Amino acid sequence: MPRRTTRVRAVALATAVVAAVLGLGGCDDGSGEAADAGADKGVSVVAPGKPGEPARTLSADEAAKAARNDTPNSADFRYARMMIEHHEQALVLTALVPGRASSTSVERLAKRISAAQKPEIGAMEGWLKNNGGDDREETHDHSAMPGMATDEQIEKLRASKGKAFDRLFLELMITHHQGAVTMATEALADGNNVLVEEMANDVVAQQTVEIDRMRGLMT
Repeated sequence: MPRRTTRVRAVALATAVVAAVLGLGGCDDGSGEAADAGADKGVSVVAPGKPGEPARTLSADEAAKAARNDTPNSADFRYARMMIEHHEQALVLTALVPGRASSTSVERLAKRISAAQKPEIGAMEGWLKNNGGDDREETHDHSAMPGMATDEQIEKLRASKGKAFDRLFLELMITHHQGAVTMATEALADGNNVLVEEMANDVVAQQTVEIDRMRGLMT
């Protein structure tokens, strides 16, 4: 599961800033002169770098700003919009299961997927609304999203029944989940917002488990 690197860096920066401030306070003799002297000289904070990058030396003010800044960037907005549509297709696929699947395990799996992804869609829609993303122009080609089933594949699934349906459903849903994990991993690498990071981490964790479960159902 990808580490929550953004949060770790933010916590490390915040901790360093607090330590620096406390260090200045501990040197104060009551007159405030020691703190003023330290402020004049400047307090440096060693900030951990991103994976593969060296640490940076920041001033206390720079470190405090970096620790607080989780302003959404284009990768965050792109991920939320793409994943909403991705999840919506998953609901289309799971809606075909009742009356067609022969396996109760497949039926239970489809119910779990639907139950999980409906509230996730609502959470991402709410995040977009709260951050002004629902008013932003969308230029992404959704047909190029990883893991999306084609119209032809969906129609083939719709026309299937029994064991043939079970196998095709699992094949399409495994590919679909793999695409979601790819998108979430990209958001973790390129995004900046903590809430989007949490949602992406949840997708990676949950859908990786479900991929393994679906592979087991195919054996």
